[in-house]
Amino acid sequence: MVFSVLIACTSSKTQKTFEDKPTLKSDTIHIANEALEYEVIIIDGGFTSWFNTHARPRNYYSQSYLEARNRFWVTEWNRRVMFPSQYNPNLYEMAINYDNSTDYGYEVNYMIYNYLVYFQLTNKQQLGGFVPRI
Repeated sequence: MVFSVLIACTSSKTQKTFEDKPTLKSDTIHIANEALEYEVIIIDGGFTSWFNTHARPRNYYSQSYLEARNRFWVTEWNRRVMFPSQYNPNLYEMAINYDNSTDYGYEVNYMIYNYLVYFQLTNKQQLGGFVPRI
């Protein structure tokens, strides 16, 4: 499993809304916006199937809800990356560059949130604080 998130953004003032959840068709999910200079790449063979059958539709959760969960879970994820002797380095391969002060918008937060829920449920991991739920 490879989970790669590359995020280097500037703050966005516009907010997009997504009314429905489109079906993902590939095992590689790529979200990019050159104007905001961010890129999220998720490569995981099981995520697409899980997302299509379990993820809540867009706008089910507010952006602030997603951001709060992502901040907490990404912080714990990154802590585990730094301790490969304590946590499985095959699960926590690389840090996630997620800046808490940046507005990545709904879509990025939605996809990161869903991946982290999937990751925790699939790998029987708990990144602490909030129990992942669908």
